[in-house]
Amino acid sequence: MRWDRLRLETGEGAQGETTPLFARSAVTRTFDTPEFRGVTFYEIHARSIINRVPSASRVPFEWTINPYRGCTHACTYCFARRTHEYLDLDSGRDFDSKIVVKVNAPDLVRRELAAPRWGGHPIAMGTNVDCYQRAEGRYRLMPGILAALRDARNPFSILTKGSLILRDLDLLAEAAQVTDVSTAVSIGFTDESLWRAVEPGTPSPRKRLEVCATLNEHGIPCGVLMAPILPYLGDSPQALEATVRRIAETGATHVTPIVLHLRPGAREWFMAWLSREHPRLVPRYLELYGRGAYAPKAYQERIGHAVRALARKYGIGRSTPRGDQAPGTGGGDRAAEAGGNAAADAGGARSWRRPGERPAPSPAPPAPPEQLTLL
Repeated sequence: MRWDRLRLETGEGAQGETTPLFARSAVTRTFDTPEFRGVTFYEIHARSIINRVPSASRVPFEWTINPYRGCTHACTYCFARRTHEYLDLDSGRDFDSKIVVKVNAPDLVRRELAAPRWGGHPIAMGTNVDCYQRAEGRYRLMPGILAALRDARNPFSILTKGSLILRDLDLLAEAAQVTDVSTAVSIGFTDESLWRAVEPGTPSPRKRLEVCATLNEHGIPCGVLMAPILPYLGDSPQALEATVRRIAETGATHVTPIVLHLRPGAREWFMAWLSREHPRLVPRYLELYGRGAYAPKAYQERIGHAVRALARKYGIGRSTPRGDQAPGTGGGDRAAEAGGNAAADAGGARSWRRPGERPAPSPAPPAPPEQLTLL
């Protein structure tokens, strides 16, 4: 059952406003605390939580878990904005402030992993919206999810901008003793003024770098999805070098450069922001993205080449050869591949990897919005 088909008509003769049908069975909450002011949470009970990605999407993972829909990170460029339209909400302010919380996610994960038909497939998290966004600090869904994955010895990867992942460091370490666990953080730039402008609800790039370093220090392989690289805002040689240098200092296992792409939903929201804050850049962006969601291939290749050269210069990946990893911690690049293809496809970019590692798969379009049903 697709949520984009579920609408509840209100008013006389069903001619009034429409509201999302999930609101009929959801518990709606607001919290009068500074970090959640203006945010509405819709607590729902999902019927399933491990989502199979349609084979036509050609992404490098088959199964995902998404305990939230919508994201208080409020990144102006977020590709997932359009998925809120499938809930009959808008892809702008609603995406930032109306968050769907699947409160039964931990119990569902444990039940579905125990089902005889489950094949122990790797599961990717953080490929739609961030599972460690601020809401996780209140709802605490991830500890139960991670415990279920650990107990089932099921491999998984996590992509995040959130520092809350460090709260669950012990669980991640326990899981890494029995299965493959990989992580990646998303850091497209280290300029703090740019961060405040386009990622207002996220931890700072400095904090995310600390997250990457801490995970690696504790034996949890962590790389960096260097995304998005914003044309004319974060793509200068000086900006790229500053970012790669600081990524290298974290002991990151790899770095994957991804140039901004603008699909419907994200495109309108980002371009509205650009016209307010940097109107002189609007013609340049229209030239770059006039033919579609991606910047020209030549531009992407130039950025990818520059980042790869910088990764070699600063020795990213050399300090932690694959053979030295603790048992059960292999596959540290999967989270970055997931993010690079599902959350912000590379469109021609390549990851810089350690010698002998398998290359990233060819870029592919993101998976369609997940199909969910409600109790």
